[in-house]
Amino acid sequence: MGIFLPAFLFVALSVPLLPRMRRSATASAFLDGVNAASLALMTVVTVQLGRAAIVDGVTVALVAVSAGLLLRYRVNATWLILAGAVAGLMVAILSPDRL
Repeated sequence: MGIFLPAFLFVALSVPLLPRMRRSATASAFLDGVNAASLALMTVVTVQLGRAAIVDGVTVALVAVSAGLLLRYRVNATWLILAGAVAGLMVAILSPDRL
């Protein structure tokens, strides 16, 4: 609640103001900059998480299979998370020295 609720409230409150802000050249440029900065931040965080999480052949295979299923067949991400958890448990059970 403390992390996501404020963001949702700010978005909900700012929606009526956006058309007026977009008419102003200065405010529109500011909004474009905020948009670019947020995309850059998400990209950097995604790369850092990927470098921390993709550490061996099993995780590389999970990423490749998940990405393929997600992009080709539009599998719901919930099923991919569940399958990843099951795969992690299987790896832990079959080779306990990995964890």
